[in-house]
Amino acid sequence: MWQRLRSALRRLRGSAAASPPAGDRPPAGAMERAVVRCVPSEPKLSLRFVLPDGSAKHMQRDQAEPLGRALARIATNAAKGPSKAAKKSKKARAEGGPAGEAAALPAVRLFSRDGAPVGAEVPNAAAWQDGSVLHIGDARYRVERNPPALTGLQLPRSLLAGFPVCPKVSAEFAAPEHCLFRWYRERRPGPGGEAAGSEAGPGWVEAAAAQRVFTPSNALVGLRLKLRCTPGDGAQRYGPPCEVESSGPVEAGPGACTFDPRHLYTGKLCGERAVRAVSYNILADTYAQTEFSRTVLYPYCAPYALELDYRQNLLKKELAGYNADLICLQEVDKSVFVDSLAPALDAFGLEGLFKIKEKQHEGLATFYRRAKFSLLSQHDIAFSDALLSDPLHKELCDRLAKYPLVQEKVLQRSSVLQVSVLQSTTDPSRKICVANTHLYWHPKGGNIRLIQIAVALSHIRHVACDLYPSIPIIFCGDFNSTPSSGTYSFISSGRVAEDHEDWVSGGEDERCNMALRHPFQLRSACGEPAYTNYVGGFHGCLDYIFIDRTALEVEQVIPLPSHEEVTTHQALPSVSHPSDHIALVCDLKWK
Repeated sequence: MWQRLRSALRRLRGSAAASPPAGDRPPAGAMERAVVRCVPSEPKLSLRFVLPDGSAKHMQRDQAEPLGRALARIATNAAKGPSKAAKKSKKARAEGGPAGEAAALPAVRLFSRDGAPVGAEVPNAAAWQDGSVLHIGDARYRVERNPPALTGLQLPRSLLAGFPVCPKVSAEFAAPEHCLFRWYRERRPGPGGEAAGSEAGPGWVEAAAAQRVFTPSNALVGLRLKLRCTPGDGAQRYGPPCEVESSGPVEAGPGACTFDPRHLYTGKLCGERAVRAVSYNILADTYAQTEFSRTVLYPYCAPYALELDYRQNLLKKELAGYNADLICLQEVDKSVFVDSLAPALDAFGLEGLFKIKEKQHEGLATFYRRAKFSLLSQHDIAFSDALLSDPLHKELCDRLAKYPLVQEKVLQRSSVLQVSVLQSTTDPSRKICVANTHLYWHPKGGNIRLIQIAVALSHIRHVACDLYPSIPIIFCGDFNSTPSSGTYSFISSGRVAEDHEDWVSGGEDERCNMALRHPFQLRSACGEPAYTNYVGGFHGCLDYIFIDRTALEVEQVIPLPSHEEVTTHQALPSVSHPSDHIALVCDLKWK
């Protein structure tokens, strides 16, 4: 930033016509910048500017301090110069010359945007307004209060040809959608290569149109990328740019992926009265990167294809290509949400919400399209906590207390439920309750899952019937339950009998018999596929998108990959598929 300021200063000095007029308000083009950062939650504000002698100043002052004190301090700093100019130079001392006289303090004043002087008694927080003008002697500075600034700019560690590169942009007083992006690639080496450089440096060539997301072509394999980002805000103010280079070159992609044919059905966004929903267990890195996973669960999968960076490339391309309005994900590592998925899907117009499992490093994520929905409220719970503390579940909790072994197992689980109430941006009367969960995984845990889903449906009933009467429901997740299970039957039919076989799924010692009911009319929008989870030792349908059949109907179910595509590399995950589950995708419409 300071290089840019010094460059502007040199241009100013090179023009005699640029000297300020006799009045207090010189032309805007003759002014340098005085950058003020003032945040109400912090006790101090900061002030940065460059003096005519080229020295950069950075001051911090109390926000409540009177302006006069800050101006006096600026005058003192300006008089000191960049290197104690009042002292003798080495040459003067060697020649026995006289010491320089102490520099006089310059006049320092602050004027408001309309040219009126700002009183010395005004607190700093109120005095330093955007557009005001700071005078330091003959120099003039235009005050920029809280201008757009980048606090972080990162590129993914792994870059694959044909897969979108989505930078993580962290900014203050700026928004990624208002920032400017320019992409560069390395200049090819060798005789007869590209001679021209760019403003990014002699070794770089501009690679693409100015867009936030860049998809490198096969022609860029072996070359590194550079991104220059200029922070901006909605008022078309821009701050100093930052650059970041990729840590490695673009690598060749895997070719055709299992989701490529599915994207043929989702090339465009849904219409205003339709909603495209996705439910997907994306396989948490915390489970994929274990010795057990590599040698027992997924021994058929190439080790590099289990690496997080590689899978994230595939996952971001897959999710972006669905052009969904709602995406419910399970097994989302917290770091993956923060550093990868949230920034990437934000670039495609989706806002993300995250709910972590307290005992794990992974959880649930729900994304919604900002152009179609706004968030009204969140009602996330952990099943064990809600069962013990929420009066909604007291009856169920009392009944469960009769079966202490089952109760203990239920309370040990860290499973959570994510519930978000969304409102249409075009029709405020249209609201929807989106639920997302991942139930207990054990094959013999059918009784535990029945208790968990009973808590979930009771909580959803409170939100969708009591808090927001009669709003429709979309309930997504990895339910770890096949269509023949008690959990699936309970969700679909509204009841489960006390003698259902799942109540003894853990053996006679863990028998737990109780009849359960719920008031909703739910159906599986994608039906009952042969499988949504396909690994070496198991395949079955575990994932669903349940919808309120009284308010929503299915317009289109995006076909799942063919069996041949799923088994091309024996099972999932693979070099062409990032998870051991398959995403469910469907288009819904309001009745």
